[in-house]
Amino acid sequence: MNKNTALNISNEFSAQLIAIARAAGEAILAFYYAPETANIQTKSDDSPLTAADMAAHNLIACELPTLLNVPMISEESAFPSLAERKAWSPYWLIDPLDGTKEFIARNGQFTVNIALVVNGVPVLGVVHVPVSDETYLGVDKSITQNQVTYAEKYLAGVKQADLRTRSVSQRFAQQLPLDVVMSLRHGSAEQAALVAKLQTRWPAPLNPLTAGSSLKFCWIAEGRADFYPRLAPTCEWDTAAAQAVLTAAGGQVVYADNLQPLRCNTRESLLNPFFLAMGDAEFDWQSLLA
Repeated sequence: MNKNTALNISNEFSAQLIAIARAAGEAILAFYYAPETANIQTKSDDSPLTAADMAAHNLIACELPTLLNVPMISEESAFPSLAERKAWSPYWLIDPLDGTKEFIARNGQFTVNIALVVNGVPVLGVVHVPVSDETYLGVDKSITQNQVTYAEKYLAGVKQADLRTRSVSQRFAQQLPLDVVMSLRHGSAEQAALVAKLQTRWPAPLNPLTAGSSLKFCWIAEGRADFYPRLAPTCEWDTAAAQAVLTAAGGQVVYADNLQPLRCNTRESLLNPFFLAMGDAEFDWQSLLA
């Protein structure tokens, strides 16, 4: 499939993608509930790798081509050079087990992330939470049959709600707290400084929250939080699926230095620059963050 191939993603396609993510979640849970079988190793970057990561990867890598046979990047596989990847559109971008440290800690805050990226933009994303059997789906109108962007949440495979970020403008006007969600494990001095600056400009106390994996994006998408600053390293497979969910729900994910939309596949490395995830893309975040 080349760059000019049109996509037209149906509801049936999305349902099959959710089923693949849930099946990967079940493969992960087999190790989660029998931790002695997890076979924890350490990768070259000092991040952990478990048998659950590989079981989920193998299942997804086998099933996705039956749904849409395009190139794939997974955290648990090698990836080609930027020159080769530049010829890809669309392609799958997956993190079979996002939050391996949370899996090992047994706190339930880990996810299965599957994104479809077109011309550097995550246009379709599924984030599945195995322990709670919750699934978040975000679809861009450019690839749907009815040309409508939408984000949805499922429980046990059954739709529970349409997702929409809450109005940050309204919270500012009513002097309500800004709920700021941050990583359980990856803070930084830059993040602390940004949050401190926000507090001087927001008319009420900030409410700090913490979560693991890509759940932080999903909390914003469903109106449980408003802002997620990530001024510490991540990779594109960590963020792409959740970025699609949040964008479809009315939020945005932007580079921290210029507030332009975060894009995939622009550099040789798959490391993301620092970024900010925000609810309510209509709010004047520039005036708050400049």
